[in-house]
Amino acid sequence: MKTIKHFFAVALVAVLFTSCYTEEIVVVDPYVEVNNGPSLNQVLSQYEIFYVDIDASSGNLTVPFLQKAFTVSFRNGTIFANNNLSGLGQNGGGFGIDVGAYDTFDYELDAYHDLDGDYSFDVRVLSSNEIELFHPSTGAVYILVGYQRSTFDYDLVFYNNIHYFLQEFEAWEKIYTSEEGEINPFDNENFLQFLPAGQSGNFRSSEDGNGTSTNNIFWDYDGIYDVNDVPGDFYLKTLTLDYNFPDNEFFDLTVIDDETIELFQVNTGTTYQFRGRGYIQFRTATDGKSKNAPKLRKKTADIKAEIKALTEKKAAALKK
Repeated sequence: MKTIKHFFAVALVAVLFTSCYTEEIVVVDPYVEVNNGPSLNQVLSQYEIFYVDIDASSGNLTVPFLQKAFTVSFRNGTIFANNNLSGLGQNGGGFGIDVGAYDTFDYELDAYHDLDGDYSFDVRVLSSNEIELFHPSTGAVYILVGYQRSTFDYDLVFYNNIHYFLQEFEAWEKIYTSEEGEINPFDNENFLQFLPAGQSGNFRSSEDGNGTSTNNIFWDYDGIYDVNDVPGDFYLKTLTLDYNFPDNEFFDLTVIDDETIELFQVNTGTTYQFRGRGYIQFRTATDGKSKNAPKLRKKTADIKAEIKALTEKKAAALKK
């Protein structure tokens, strides 16, 4: 009888021990912790727009719809993108235009772009507002930085990428020449065209008469153009037209609105205005941003401080 009682006691202890051990495995199971985290859909919808940080991206960057987008948004199965600077912040309420659809499975993102086709990405969360999209078939790694529309600095993106804004029209037609300034050869040029790097020398100009159809313009000259910052003035840029022939032209470049620019010719003191014709809403797959494009690096607070200082300076000048 003692032997039987001892046997049952050992068996009971074994069962209880096994039960406790099993519970400990369930508690520390890492798979359970992963399931308790946010889903990919929750990660994508946490921010209204994602800035495509080309400079932080790496690998073979050949995914067209990301390469040509300044921002992308993932909203209830639809992909929106700001591919253009003209209308940035207004188009689609700040989201941009509808460019395709998407689906998710675990942390895999399947994108279906209307023009560029289908792409699948492995998604990794880097920080509270940064995600990484890895495209396995090409090895491309794109870094996306999340923002809300109300706090995103659209002006900073616009003025840091003016050279792309110039490419968003089939041609720029001269609509104004000031009476002030010396007579010079550029007075005769009525059209400008800015192209992505490596195409037709980068820019072209024409002496065709005003009103000529963009399809019928004869381009008399071509060369390479360059846009640079002006220290102390966030809104002013310099534009250099490096002609193959004749000499180079140097201008101060000011954006008047989403389709009008003003060029002040430094050497002659003449002011010109050009208006964009033939708005290009979709850039082609080969017209994406390059790694050496102007960077979104300057802090928003610094930019706002500069703008405030300039505003106060102009206000003081007007009071005099």
